[in-house]
Amino acid sequence: MICIFSVIHVGAHLVNALNFSVNYSEQFLALNVANYRGEDPRKLLFTTVPGLTGVLMVLVLFLMSTASTYAIRVSNYDIFWYTHNLFFVFYLLLMLHVSGGVLKYQTNVKEHPPGCFNPNRTIQEGSQFAGDFEKSHPENAWEPFPRRLVEMEPLLKSNIVCIEEPKFQAHFPETWLWISGPLCLYCAERLYRYICSSNKPVTITAVISHACDVLEVRMMKEDFRARPGQYVILHCPGVSSVESHPFTLTLCPTATKATFGVHVKVVGDWTERFRDLLFLHSSLDAEFLPVFQQRHYPKLYVDGPFGSPFEESFNYEVSLCVAGGIGVTPFASILNTLLDEWECYKIRRLYFIWVCRDIQSFRWFADLLCKLHDKFWQENRPDFVNIQLYLSRTDGIQKIIGEKYQVLNRRLFIGRPRWKLLFNEIAKCNRQKTVGVFCCGPSGISKVLHKLSNSSNPYGTRFEYNKESFS
Repeated sequence: MICIFSVIHVGAHLVNALNFSVNYSEQFLALNVANYRGEDPRKLLFTTVPGLTGVLMVLVLFLMSTASTYAIRVSNYDIFWYTHNLFFVFYLLLMLHVSGGVLKYQTNVKEHPPGCFNPNRTIQEGSQFAGDFEKSHPENAWEPFPRRLVEMEPLLKSNIVCIEEPKFQAHFPETWLWISGPLCLYCAERLYRYICSSNKPVTITAVISHACDVLEVRMMKEDFRARPGQYVILHCPGVSSVESHPFTLTLCPTATKATFGVHVKVVGDWTERFRDLLFLHSSLDAEFLPVFQQRHYPKLYVDGPFGSPFEESFNYEVSLCVAGGIGVTPFASILNTLLDEWECYKIRRLYFIWVCRDIQSFRWFADLLCKLHDKFWQENRPDFVNIQLYLSRTDGIQKIIGEKYQVLNRRLFIGRPRWKLLFNEIAKCNRQKTVGVFCCGPSGISKVLHKLSNSSNPYGTRFEYNKESFS
């Protein structure tokens, strides 16, 4: 939408540049933007402050919009990061854009009201065509007055006399009044976050290498508190001095454990360099980096935590959590919390649906799911957590390797979920209740769930939809 209105704005300015050149006013010279009639409009665009800053703003906006596309963000995040931070240059150019004084107003309206009669200008203009009047209108001629006299007729009939010539002045620039405030707040917030996050690096306690290029980083930080579903921003100066990336907490600190962690999928240049730094002094085959290698860890700073919609999953009596691939990370902290305690929360039933393309992806949290299943079976609450795993791509029947994962193998389905049938079953089992729907995954799944959440059902069950996207 910004790009569409920007094109309209630029087009209007191009028309104005042509009008400034063609409609040069000989009567009010102070109002002219052009220096003379017929001046090249390109000169107005590239040699004046409004024109040059406008061209630069269009260039910056073009770079920001093209670099924000999904393809560039995934293939080369650095391009997106650096071009996106050109917004500061854009705002500076915007404040300079209005300093050229193109828009003007009359300062002496009282001394020279619109439509007033100026005798001095009338006499000067009348002397210029007096000879023409005598030549074209000899004595006893019946032709009408010359055109310039006809145009001046309303002024000659005016009862208001101009005291002085009109004076014009450029409007005082006011754009900075609207921009400087938000920019100052943004800079203050960035400075506060920098001071809080870079005060002391976290202590990395373990790094675990999972299947399908996924790393689990466990760490500790003094006085760090977080709720399930929140995310943090990681900054590693060894990887990049300016880049910071958000990651959802998969493990939150509790009253008995100060450790928290994130899962990082290696999909870009930043995550690749981050992985290489973590395993710089150890073998890639090793799952855990021992504590005595702590001195070899790169410095890592954590900013946050920050809230997300998934924090509300505990505020529903029934919640439906749908994950696609690595989109399972927001729900991992929720499941970990249920493993420790659940009585203090409102939730009494959780439907957990996880869709993956690779069978090995389920091993990221297979141990957690098995522990959760065993916990509620031992507490005689087998219906508290309903786990369903879907393998969307396969060449045949596959199972999660390992005898301890037999519980999950019985809940593993081949193909994609039948969403309409699933929603109908949940609505039937939870009549007259409100079900919180939480989705983190591809846009295709999100659209289907959103549509089904807004659909009616004969059981009086209400679905409230929430989503989060990593794109």
